[in-house]
Amino acid sequence: MLPWIRAARVPRTRSLLAALLLALTVLVAPTTAARAAPAAEAATTRGWNDYSCKPSAAHPRPVVLVHGTFGNSIDNWLGLAPYLVNRGYCVFSLDYGQLPGVPFFHGLGPVDRSAEQLDVFVDEVLAATGAPKTDIVGHSQGGMMPNYYLKFLGGAAEVNALVGIAPSNHGTSLLGLTKLLPYFPGVERFISDKTPGLADQVAGSPFITKLTAGGDTVPGVRYTVIATMYDQVVTPYRTQYLDGPNVRNVLLQDLCPLDLSEHVAVGTVDRIAFHEVANALDPARATPTTCASVVG
Repeated sequence: MLPWIRAARVPRTRSLLAALLLALTVLVAPTTAARAAPAAEAATTRGWNDYSCKPSAAHPRPVVLVHGTFGNSIDNWLGLAPYLVNRGYCVFSLDYGQLPGVPFFHGLGPVDRSAEQLDVFVDEVLAATGAPKTDIVGHSQGGMMPNYYLKFLGGAAEVNALVGIAPSNHGTSLLGLTKLLPYFPGVERFISDKTPGLADQVAGSPFITKLTAGGDTVPGVRYTVIATMYDQVVTPYRTQYLDGPNVRNVLLQDLCPLDLSEHVAVGTVDRIAFHEVANALDPARATPTTCASVVG
């Protein structure tokens, strides 16, 4: 056993697992703990998930929002969805990666199966709106998982642009915490069995290895990555960046040094990030993103 672990009297595997899962929950779970019924009502009154919405000439593609790990189709988007609806977009969001008996907190199932759910949902949105393609905006796992859909499930034919907000594109070390797993036999297997969506996002996992083999992107899709240097979940933050043609990697602090948003805030309340999302969705009408964009 490592000396510092012995000195700290770290509990056995079960206690470490509880601490690890607690850390993951605290770091990744949305800070908006809205109840299901009021949240669903809010989504209706704020105008998204409206299947009667028809894209306009100015915004001809519907936007599909993909929540992060421990997120859901409502709580993750109480900020960004109305922001986009108010700008004339048809906006839709889905739940994916559900585990049996676990309400509200989703994105925990195997990521490849979650991508299959996204595939079905996009088909439903395109059928309802009559649009030939959609744009996807995802937070955390929701910014990474669509890459699997694009690369392996034919999604490139249905998607114009993918915008990832703090996406786990190359996995994460979770500030180095995942590197401790080999020292605690059974913990890694437990996480893989019980919460495969978490295990798939560990840097170097079989899923991440498959996802990134052969390059980060596919032809015909525009990619934008919006990252914050204060991210404490997808670490190191530069692993979020993609490499390839039609890619724009954005660090929020290059646009506004005063932006202190961390992993959760950047996808849920950061209006500087929202402004950059709007630019990515409509580059022909993009305007400079600065600290003043919070009032835009």
